[in-house]
Amino acid sequence: MAAPTSSTATSSPPRGTKRKADELEAPRRIRALHEDVVNKIAAGEIIVAPVHALKELIENAVDAGSTSLEILVKDGGLKLLQITDNGCGINKDDMTILCERFTTSKLKAFEDLTSIGTYGFRGEALASISHIAHLAVTTKTADSSCAWKAHYAGGKLAPAKPGQTADPKACAGRHGTQIAVEDLFYNVPTRRRAFRSASEEYAKIADLVGRYAVHCKNVAFSCKKHGEAGAGIAVPANASVRDRIRMVHNSAVANELIDLDVANVQYGFKADGLVSNANYNGKRTTMLLFINHRSVESTAIKRAIEQTYSTFLPKGGKPFVYLSLDIDPARVDVNVHPTKREVNFLNEEEIIELICDEIRTRLGKVDTSRTFMTQSLLVGGKTPSIAKAATTAEESAGIKTTTSQRPATSASRSVATQKPYENNLIRTDAKSRKITAMLPQAQRVSSPSREPGSDGVVYEYTDKEPTTCRLSTIKELRASVREDMHSELTDVFANHTFVGIADERKRIAAMQGGVKLFLVDYGMVAAEYFYQLGLTDFGNFGVIRFNPPLNLRELLEIGAAQAKALEPEELDFDWEQVVPAVAAQLTSRKAMLAEYFALEISDDGELLSIPLMLKGYMPSLAKLPNFLLRLGPHVDWNDEKDCFQSFLRELAKFYVPEVLPPEPTEGGITEDDEVADRRGELRRAIENSLFPAFKSRLVATRSLLKGTIEVANLKGLYRVFERC
Repeated sequence: MAAPTSSTATSSPPRGTKRKADELEAPRRIRALHEDVVNKIAAGEIIVAPVHALKELIENAVDAGSTSLEILVKDGGLKLLQITDNGCGINKDDMTILCERFTTSKLKAFEDLTSIGTYGFRGEALASISHIAHLAVTTKTADSSCAWKAHYAGGKLAPAKPGQTADPKACAGRHGTQIAVEDLFYNVPTRRRAFRSASEEYAKIADLVGRYAVHCKNVAFSCKKHGEAGAGIAVPANASVRDRIRMVHNSAVANELIDLDVANVQYGFKADGLVSNANYNGKRTTMLLFINHRSVESTAIKRAIEQTYSTFLPKGGKPFVYLSLDIDPARVDVNVHPTKREVNFLNEEEIIELICDEIRTRLGKVDTSRTFMTQSLLVGGKTPSIAKAATTAEESAGIKTTTSQRPATSASRSVATQKPYENNLIRTDAKSRKITAMLPQAQRVSSPSREPGSDGVVYEYTDKEPTTCRLSTIKELRASVREDMHSELTDVFANHTFVGIADERKRIAAMQGGVKLFLVDYGMVAAEYFYQLGLTDFGNFGVIRFNPPLNLRELLEIGAAQAKALEPEELDFDWEQVVPAVAAQLTSRKAMLAEYFALEISDDGELLSIPLMLKGYMPSLAKLPNFLLRLGPHVDWNDEKDCFQSFLRELAKFYVPEVLPPEPTEGGITEDDEVADRRGELRRAIENSLFPAFKSRLVATRSLLKGTIEVANLKGLYRVFERC
């Protein structure tokens, strides 16, 4: 017997080992893969899990005109996945090529993809399933006297048992088709072992069936586990969409839904559906999205809708959205994902913006009352101060609250008794002592009859429909703001708690973000906020009307006198020509100013109105003459983009809170009543209007980093004290 040879001498070096140039082998020849390998690779791309196989089968059944679908699942679909429909059935002559790749009745030429209106079209679903499972099809057409049953393996007809013929066999059966998929991934052990549990796979299947059960009108759905008497999902054919959501999800969702309907001829789309109102908020977003009746996912649409709801829902609250988009098939590419989970369509950004605007409008119309659930307290129990503060805040905002009693659950008791870490304890109660109480207060003698009140402004509401801005220059300015966004600072403002005004002369306020304390230049932040507000509300501003109207030329003369007093005397400047030049410039562009900025000027040269940017906050009208005067030299009237940008910047400066003189600190000195009233009004507006507005809509740009300083960190302080 020959001596054994060393295996290491003849085998190739292990993977990852660098070989020398003289040890390199000859280049390997390129050869075509075996057809069976190709088919299994394709099947692995299309059928990733049992839920993907079921999605293809459901779509085929609905395409066949079915009005009833019965789904049976065993071991999460890995052991058995059976779907029975009452559709048109499959012709016996077509059963021979039923499971071959790229066999379909819905597509003849590649150009048909531009007008595809059905779910399936590539003819890969049954072929892929037959390569990784045991597939049986039983079908009966209307003109057939009996049903026909066939088994498939590897895309071809296969005998039911060894030794039998592979031809379809006549059998008893009802009108329609029944497809049974057994032992899914039996020949792909690695894929089969990757599934963790049957219950997890069934949950995915139930979610998919629930989506189509909500969307497919006039189609009954039934889904149950093998061996169980009752169905997990049961929806009758005559149920409405709202009732389908109630059956699939729950009544709490269905009772808080509002209709959504938006269409646009220019972009060739129509959207309808049901979305939750402000009374509903879940732990995570539930979005049932269908594009041309195909269940898909879209991160861009989901993120935009969540951002829209963030203004209406409490922190952490998520909406429920059922949205069906019908888009011109010529604008949609459905063949971009193996499982058809994603699609591409034209004008995506514009369509999303229109949908979010409609959601915002609908929420604004129905959000006239809010319902809050409160927990009843035991006798002798102490009401938490945070609950009192929340109730006071809602009452002061004029929001009606409806309370209902419900017993405390064991989960809520366990959360209440869980002791938090000390370094995570932060103040969030508005009733607690603020930082302003620790600062030295000026002793001001005031009249006891004068009390802080509201701004006294009467607001009127009109039925004017909001206009959609389609100017490319405004979209570019909005995009530049988004590109300059500082994510971390934006999150701080979105989740902050206002602490108090630290220095009125320097316009510095304190706010709390998490366990950190920040000092903020609210003048700088307000300038950026009002500029962004001008971009988002462009062409849809509110109006502050003057009664009687103000003389534009007189206001400009006052502004010129103020500017002249601040300029150095040695500066040679002809102020007499400034007023008529600015007046003529504004008057000649009065149509544009009125349409875009709600700044109305009459033919007689009278100022009728200025834009209202934020309800509950009135800018200082003492700044109005200077604001109007600066519109002449500081606005670029020759370029559209620069014009809009410079005008909105000047408007933002006008709305920035002004700096008031310091309060008198010497005893016996009283402050002017008008200044004192304005000081109180500004303090209330900064706390109750400006900072809540920053919280809901501000996109913090990198420039605001200069105006935000971290002064304390609770966790950092704990580390300092731990060393002592």
